[in-house]
Amino acid sequence: MKQRALGPFQVGAIGLGCMNICHAYGTPISADEAERVLRGALDAGCTHFDTAALYGFGVSESLVGRVLGPQRSRFTLASKCGMTVEAGDGSVKPGRVINGRPESLRATCEGSLRRLKTDVIDLCYLHRWDKQVPIEDSVGALSDLVRAGKIRTIGLSEVSAATLRRAHAVHPIAALQTEYSLWTRNPEIAVLQACRDLGVSFVAFSPLGRGFLAGALPDVAAVEALPDKDIRRPMPRFAPDHHARNLPLLASYRQLADEAGCTPAQLALAWLLHQGADVLPIPGTRSLAHAIENFAAADVALDSALLARLDALINQRTVSGHRYAEQARREVDTEDFGAPPG
Repeated sequence: MKQRALGPFQVGAIGLGCMNICHAYGTPISADEAERVLRGALDAGCTHFDTAALYGFGVSESLVGRVLGPQRSRFTLASKCGMTVEAGDGSVKPGRVINGRPESLRATCEGSLRRLKTDVIDLCYLHRWDKQVPIEDSVGALSDLVRAGKIRTIGLSEVSAATLRRAHAVHPIAALQTEYSLWTRNPEIAVLQACRDLGVSFVAFSPLGRGFLAGALPDVAAVEALPDKDIRRPMPRFAPDHHARNLPLLASYRQLADEAGCTPAQLALAWLLHQGADVLPIPGTRSLAHAIENFAAADVALDSALLARLDALINQRTVSGHRYAEQARREVDTEDFGAPPG
């Protein structure tokens, strides 16, 4: 696979997001199938694996550690801290919490190292900025972990250009990760340019629009059938009314994929790769066949005319619904276009 810089590391242009193998989208696959996806992705040339302490409440990291630990030298390992699940006390149910206090970040990192069966994490992201803790304090704690040899580089997730600059003044930020795709253009407001100003790699999660751009939800019935625990359930774009407004985009989008000689998923990934050599998509999947299909997008070339047609077809003005519900929007620090159409 063609290579790109992820901070100081050289990795395949397309990585693998390791949330889907145990978390978030419907019923998790079996451990055996997750192993098949992870091992097959590595054998297919993927050298950038991205997980988090939150995913499956540690299950994703444990799978990555068990399956890929013996091949640690063959890939760049990224994980995240600062958003975990804390146990209840009998009267309070366990729940997801954003905690950027230095002592919490240190404890989470130690747990991640054990689960990942490694002495050092190549790239450790602050999963969410805890707005109760100055970003300087959280990044300062991560810089202590760099000096201790627990992590090699620091990343941030779902933060604004202003927060990135504040963090970078404390310790160099190697990569910033946030949602970016044809139908989520928020990074284009400011943070993508800030990354370029500072020499920070940009990692695009949910590059397939959480399945929409791959054609995984072809009608309203498909979103109505999503399991109750599927994270798309509360997302406005996947409410039946917004989804119905967005569905007409798919017919023209599929035609453009046909013209490009690729699948719809490959077209979405190729569009991202054409946004700059510093953009690295990390699609997630529960299928090895889909992973291999995604990796092949690194070889899809798009001409300027087709790119212009894609930009005009799917963008912040043509997509109906916010990417996150109100609570999730309050939890992130990203720039926002404001109320979308519909």
